[in-house]
Amino acid sequence: MIEKVGLRTPNDGGKSMTNIPKWKFDVVRAAILAQLAEGPCKMKDLTEAIRPRIDPAALEKLGKLGWHMMGVKLELEMRGEIRRQDGVKPQTMELAR
Repeated sequence: MIEKVGLRTPNDGGKSMTNIPKWKFDVVRAAILAQLAEGPCKMKDLTEAIRPRIDPAALEKLGKLGWHMMGVKLELEMRGEIRRQDGVKPQTMELAR
């Protein structure tokens, strides 16, 4: 049986959930956190910024990177690991302090 991780969204208070394989969550989470460790990143640039941080073989098996990045990003916001910068447009993500 494949271990799964639930992805919640802050937009509905975490009520709805989508499950993805844990390995996919771990790969995308590590890439997002590594990217944001270098400083804030505009939301629109985040998918392409993390692409080179993911092993090509994992990237091929992952599926749509943009979809996975968004789901994992929202879950990381729910967990308090990352946050949106207040008052910054366009939306910019950073590590939570």
